[in-house]
Amino acid sequence: MIRPRRLRQSPAWRRLAQETRIAPAQLVLPMFVAEGADEPRPIASMPGVVQHSLDSFRAELQRAAEAGIGGVMLFGVPLEKDASGSGATDPDGILNVATRIAAAEVGDALVVQTDLCLDEFTDHGHCGVLDADGRVDNDATLVRYREMALAQARAGSQLVGLSGMMDGQVAAVRAALDADGAYDVPILAYAAKYASAFYGPFREAVQSSLVGDRRSYQLDPANRREGAREVELDLTEGADIVMVKPAMSYLDVLADAAAASPVPVWAYQVSGEYAMISAAAANGWIDRDRAIDESLVSIVRAGADAVLSYFAVEAAERWARA
Repeated sequence: MIRPRRLRQSPAWRRLAQETRIAPAQLVLPMFVAEGADEPRPIASMPGVVQHSLDSFRAELQRAAEAGIGGVMLFGVPLEKDASGSGATDPDGILNVATRIAAAEVGDALVVQTDLCLDEFTDHGHCGVLDADGRVDNDATLVRYREMALAQARAGSQLVGLSGMMDGQVAAVRAALDADGAYDVPILAYAAKYASAFYGPFREAVQSSLVGDRRSYQLDPANRREGAREVELDLTEGADIVMVKPAMSYLDVLADAAAASPVPVWAYQVSGEYAMISAAAANGWIDRDRAIDESLVSIVRAGADAVLSYFAVEAAERWARA
């Protein structure tokens, strides 16, 4: 009789036979920084996650560095918004201020990453500027993305995360960065970003002003081949890293990307995934630590080289104690 159980019979054997391993350096912590905040503001739908004040932001950056995670992804929450998202390119806008702080505080210990998208800064909540008919204008948005890339690179961003799903965004931003001499700033392309129901808590986190939905530019959850095509296009345009978002409902798309990509492939364990695990654990329905670890391992097992996760620091600190 063949007995595969021989390699599962003790904790020592299970550790030795483990196929997929994940380390703190593979985790990236998304962080929200709120303009004008005097203290951290809890996000009701994401227990344990906050909109940071600049002081609490500095403290959490140090905690993240001490935990040994790989990096932080920064999102700004401005006081004022307008149709073009002008706060995104203002050197004194909250995201660029936070980027300068992070680069100065932990730039040698963590990869400081910035969200390059207009949705936090527009009064209509879309990821681009709108045309006269109220539709997102792809090419006009690329102009704003180029300007954002320069502002973020000048503020000290060590990686720009293109999350807007505009056609041609990678090529446009690469050209702008190179023309400004920012050759060493890599591009993370949110290559296969789906129009998902799991983004709900994030919209509370950034106080989104979204009217309508983003289905005209984010991918249909039913489409696997289209996700692979988007990855291929971003690779052709020069992406340094490609991303699949969300993670857990799209492990097939993630595996496809990992099989095809010559550059690193990341995945984003999004706000809704965090919220579901947190809520079920708070109700005693699942074991929080085991569910966190199982979810992260599943994403890496499917092919992710790194994972953006709101659990990043919590998990890394717990693993260090184990």
